[in-house]
Amino acid sequence: MRPMDDLSSDVVARLREHLAAVGYTVDGVHDLLGPLALAALHRNETTPGLRATAGGGPLATLTRLWLLQVPVARTQAERALPELLAPLVAAGILHAYGSEVCALVDIRPYGATGIPAGTSSEARSSGARAVPGAAGAAGATDTDWWVVADLTPGMDGARPGVPPDHVLGVNSAGTTLAQLTVRRPVGRALDLGTGCGIQALHLASHVGRIVATDVNPRALAMARLSAGLAGISVADPQGGDERDEDPAQLEFRHGNLFEPVDGERFDLIVSNPPFVISPRGGLVYRDSGLAGDEVCRRIVAEAPRYLAQGGVCQILASWMHVREEDWRERLLSWLRTGCDAWVVQREVTDPAEYVELWLKDAGGHGAPGYRERYDEWLAWFEAQNVEAIGYGWITLQREGSGAASLAPSAVDEALGTHLRASTPGARETWVEEWTGPVAQPLGQEVTRWLETVDLMRAYDDDLLMSARLRVAADVDQEQWGRPGAAHPEYVVLRQRSGLRRAVQVDTAEAGFVGACDGSMTTGQIIGALATLLEDDESALCSRLVPRIRQLILEGYLSVSVVVG
Repeated sequence: MRPMDDLSSDVVARLREHLAAVGYTVDGVHDLLGPLALAALHRNETTPGLRATAGGGPLATLTRLWLLQVPVARTQAERALPELLAPLVAAGILHAYGSEVCALVDIRPYGATGIPAGTSSEARSSGARAVPGAAGAAGATDTDWWVVADLTPGMDGARPGVPPDHVLGVNSAGTTLAQLTVRRPVGRALDLGTGCGIQALHLASHVGRIVATDVNPRALAMARLSAGLAGISVADPQGGDERDEDPAQLEFRHGNLFEPVDGERFDLIVSNPPFVISPRGGLVYRDSGLAGDEVCRRIVAEAPRYLAQGGVCQILASWMHVREEDWRERLLSWLRTGCDAWVVQREVTDPAEYVELWLKDAGGHGAPGYRERYDEWLAWFEAQNVEAIGYGWITLQREGSGAASLAPSAVDEALGTHLRASTPGARETWVEEWTGPVAQPLGQEVTRWLETVDLMRAYDDDLLMSARLRVAADVDQEQWGRPGAAHPEYVVLRQRSGLRRAVQVDTAEAGFVGACDGSMTTGQIIGALATLLEDDESALCSRLVPRIRQLILEGYLSVSVVVG
């Protein structure tokens, strides 16, 4: 796909400056359209947006051209894109015919909160926002980017077919992964299946060198332009590598899964793979061509070979729920990797709803052959004994203390640098379901979990008994019971941030958590509780210690200091 690649760096730089200057940004478009038109655009309806942009001007013209996907007068396009219209037409981004201009490719404002302007190599938060809608953190964006992708199909009720090499733009899965990603500063990262390049944009904020791969050449060309519009230095696709005296920060490579990076190691791997489970695919952005959930299993199984010591891999994935098989056991069979692993199942969908969702996604709803495709897909699920499809997040961390764990951590603060990610011991594996609301971004929560796993691996029971713990600032205690009752029937600890977990605790556990203000050691609190509850201290200790470990790992408690 040479025409888009042939855009000169000067044209890309001028386009970036011009889009920012006319306010074609997330905040600028939100202000122009207003909540009514934005909500309609979420539903792929353009009429309210057309009314909001009827006044003209460069911002209104660009919004009509790319976001609303309607033709504009050539004279308006020339005023909205001075000295840029001709090169964009030559690159196949716009099409000029007669007195009108229309978009062939989408250029969509995208931004991130919590990223100071001009900062390029520090760990920063990654709340993401896009047009249309609030696909991430609320509030004004600090950094403005533009994502290049194919036009959105299905606007205003149209039912166009989606071509096999369609490049998906900003979407909820991509922004979810961006907000889950650990943002520690590291040397090398891999964006596996980059698509339009959303993850690469975020990685550039805290990674020295990035490799982004994809099987779709069109996706690579669009992601390369997205990176150029973000001002990221990109390696020439025709040559140059990391051994150059001044290598580019981002390199795009064509190929399937890990083939383009064979033999290399990374401190961080992120992937939003084509995880749709279907009998036959055809859409590169969502269909891997592998049977069932094999593409996700293969990424999880192979990723540790490409992780540096202490490296982290984070992927979005889906998996089959097979009759007479616990879905957790299926995931555990993927996780025999020698890594710490954390799986969170966020959604479960029945086969019929799943088929309907993805047939509509491809523009097939109501189209010729819809019922036949629907029936074929359901029959395939039945043949595979699939009763549901799960979707969620998978995080892996390889043992070691390499570049990925160089940032100061809770382990360092509590125990010193001699006990950290290289701590020997059994790897921690969590497979859980949490379908309730969460507080994005969750990157800091994932980081906390990884660090806490290392911390608790270093703690034997004696060390834990000498630790002073604190209840997390976001934890509330809720109690239910009959009026006048001596004791509540239920006591629940609930988090206001992160995963927003909730856990029921008994009287002793609630009493222990309530006493964790950093003034007493674990052993001292258990001793006091045993006296208060008239319980045997040894028995109470044996019962509480495993629960205390769990509460620390889940973020209800944290280690303040270790005495002695």
